[in-house]
Amino acid sequence: MTGDTVELRPLQAEHAEQLLDAAADGELWNLKVTVIPGPATVDAYIAAALAGRDQGTVMPFVIVRRNTDESGTIVGSTRFWKIDRANRKMEIGHTWLARSAQRTRINTEAKFLLLRHAFEQMQATRVQFTTDERNAASRAAILRLGALQEGIIRHERIMPDGHIRNSVRFSIIEPEWPAVKARLLERLGTETAYLSGQ
Repeated sequence: MTGDTVELRPLQAEHAEQLLDAAADGELWNLKVTVIPGPATVDAYIAAALAGRDQGTVMPFVIVRRNTDESGTIVGSTRFWKIDRANRKMEIGHTWLARSAQRTRINTEAKFLLLRHAFEQMQATRVQFTTDERNAASRAAILRLGALQEGIIRHERIMPDGHIRNSVRFSIIEPEWPAVKARLLERLGTETAYLSGQ
């Protein structure tokens, strides 16, 4: 999936070193509200993602810069997961970006590419997002996409540090996609290019 400033490429085992370089920008593996690979965990992180892909429930990607002096550089990762083909629903998650790529258009464009693929290629009826209740930045970013908050799921998962996390669930459903798409295109300022399939 290719946009103006990012390309989403299928995650591969050989991406380990570049993923670590991206995560080192801010030492993101030290964050408590999400799980980001570090030197001791990157191989298991990739192996779990690839096992999910083999099972048909995960589609993991690396996020690659385009059209800059740093073109070709991996700046993060994202994925479809919890893919339920029978009910045409999935979650977008495990998204993280190097510190220097945060608060740029990269996240918006990556999410647009994923949502467009989900609703227009995979014929999704529902795409959901889940984040840590404590992660105010992530919650705000998901709302800016046009997703609706559905509620808080108590004790939804246990984090690597042992914290029992409450998670906030958001979703976009199929009838909402045209309005969400128009809003994202307006934010990206590239409507003509995307609508012509570039």
